[in-house]
Amino acid sequence: MDRKAVDKKFVVLISGCSSGIGLSLAREFASRGCSVFATARRPDRIAELQHEKMQVAALDVTDQTSIEACVAEVMARAGRIDVLVNNAGYALMGPVIDLSIEDLRLQFETNVIGLIALTQAVAPHMIQQRSGLIVNIASVSGVCATPFAGAYCGTKAAVNLLSDALRMELAPFGINVITVQPGRIQSGFGYAAAKKMGRQDRSFYAPVAEDISARAALSQQDAMPADVFSKKLVDRLLQEKIPRLIRIGKESTRLPLIKKLPVNLLDRILIKKFGLEKLKKQRKP
Repeated sequence: MDRKAVDKKFVVLISGCSSGIGLSLAREFASRGCSVFATARRPDRIAELQHEKMQVAALDVTDQTSIEACVAEVMARAGRIDVLVNNAGYALMGPVIDLSIEDLRLQFETNVIGLIALTQAVAPHMIQQRSGLIVNIASVSGVCATPFAGAYCGTKAAVNLLSDALRMELAPFGINVITVQPGRIQSGFGYAAAKKMGRQDRSFYAPVAEDISARAALSQQDAMPADVFSKKLVDRLLQEKIPRLIRIGKESTRLPLIKKLPVNLLDRILIKKFGLEKLKKQRKP
């Protein structure tokens, strides 16, 4: 952002503020004097933020009516949107062939289509302003896929590439698009992911059920506190020259390097790490 933009009070709209990164980002932006609109599907869950000098609004990124109503509400109250943080999302875990098509659709609808739908609703206002910042919370998982997280990794890979396209398409209007690829950040993410795993009864992957559960919880091992992450991220977002790609948290820089390994070698490493070798030892049915 240019220096004039940094000096004024930003109007910041953040999706997915009920916990984790979204909640801590809302508090961090507010602590810097920004006018924050924190959103959640169930705004009652974040009602206490109103006592922290923030405004709370309902937003379900899978519902077009909800998106339009939320953006209209922000524009009516604030008259502009300077920063959009696309954070809403969740992780669906399990072998790809075990996931129901319904669950897969919802994963992409939330993490990808919802992000684009909200961006489409906000971008015209930023174009009229000839300024704005769109921050897409992707993941380092979108750079290097791992077993049992294929659906989630696929959505984040899509966010990475869509962000690249948006960055070029919106640049002529003075709008910056930033991709954030967090590593391991403390939140309820791993627990929530474990509850959203694909079916395990009568699965070909039943012998590695514990490994699947371990993958769901992996994001919380030695994870960076969400408030530390948010401080680091907002520091970079409010500086005069913002990096187009921001990586913060454990594994955020290591995984992209690992991805450079030869494909066959990387496959062998990950197959062993996530227990898939056990399946080779199973007798044929």
